[in-house]
Amino acid sequence: MVPASKVSKLSSALPFALSLSLLPTVWLAATQGGWFLLLPPMGTWWLYAILDATLGRNSRNPDVGTPEKELFWYRLITWIWLPIQVVLIYATIWYVTGAGHLDLWEKFGVFFGVGVLTGAVGIVYSHELMHQSNRFERWLADLLLATVLYSHFRSEHLLVHHPHVGTPRDGVTARYNEGFHRYFFRVLGTGPGSAWRAEKAMLARRDLSALDAANPFWRYGTLQMVAVILAVIFGGWLGLALFFWQGFIAIWQLELTNYVEHYGLTRKHLGDGKYEPVRPHHSWNSDQMASNWLLINLQRHSDHHYKPARRFPLLQTYPDHEAPQLPYGYPVMTVAAMIPPLWRRVMNKRVRKWRGMYYPEITDWAPYKAGTLPSPVIR
Repeated sequence: MVPASKVSKLSSALPFALSLSLLPTVWLAATQGGWFLLLPPMGTWWLYAILDATLGRNSRNPDVGTPEKELFWYRLITWIWLPIQVVLIYATIWYVTGAGHLDLWEKFGVFFGVGVLTGAVGIVYSHELMHQSNRFERWLADLLLATVLYSHFRSEHLLVHHPHVGTPRDGVTARYNEGFHRYFFRVLGTGPGSAWRAEKAMLARRDLSALDAANPFWRYGTLQMVAVILAVIFGGWLGLALFFWQGFIAIWQLELTNYVEHYGLTRKHLGDGKYEPVRPHHSWNSDQMASNWLLINLQRHSDHHYKPARRFPLLQTYPDHEAPQLPYGYPVMTVAAMIPPLWRRVMNKRVRKWRGMYYPEITDWAPYKAGTLPSPVIR
């Protein structure tokens, strides 16, 4: 175990700030064009895949008793990304739309790279922030999500995904044999409606209308509209197109991650719409060192679902007999997910092994695979 005295040191937090080193890759792509357009995805995906292979796994667990006040440096890393992301998006829109040295395809190539950062860093940080109880950090999460036009993700994630993960009610739990591309468009189509219904149900329990000002969808819409208007101000209609493109790339990366995190894993149906509690074995776990620096321990996903309020520096990893393990970190696994035959070859045998390990008593998995079991009873 890593003692609290070491966890709280700035030197322990600094590796999680490596995301800042990706910013120059976008600047080089914008100023140079051509082959430099490959730098943002190379620095984010390929480099960290190589670092994972070189540095290996970090299976040490931090002391979960480390006081909140001792985690300041980790929290600061997530706080400062909002102004960085705002400048990254809008300054790049202003520069690229007026850049005569870039062809149109190169301008969209630059914003592919911007989307890589707003997805791999911005949305991951917003995910950490939305799980906190204080209003300041939740506002940071909302503002980050507005810059990629995916504000409803907060409602869907907190009100649907976490309580109903591994059940038919959670659309984000990828089904066994469901390819990523089919999954992606399914989630894009069902996510906003699911989030709206969850907020509507919460308001109804307070005897409030879905159109009441307390519905966060009013805030989501306003923030997203401001984000869109700023794109037009800084870059005109081309700026707006580039802004939409980076948002799409960011969302694509988010849903790739969601797909990997729970593929094929289901909670046992106990009858009458009741499901077993969430446990570490309901999420794929990965403790690859370098990619967990980039993704602020998101890959320790088994513990995140088991203890959702636990801040990222304190997330625990688990041995193989307590949680299913991914063979590689997310940079490699998300690439595999984009090639469904390869993904099934790598992961289906692991899902079957997981079923035999945790649920040997279940002999018919067809209802789980098809998602036809009853939705969880909501109390």
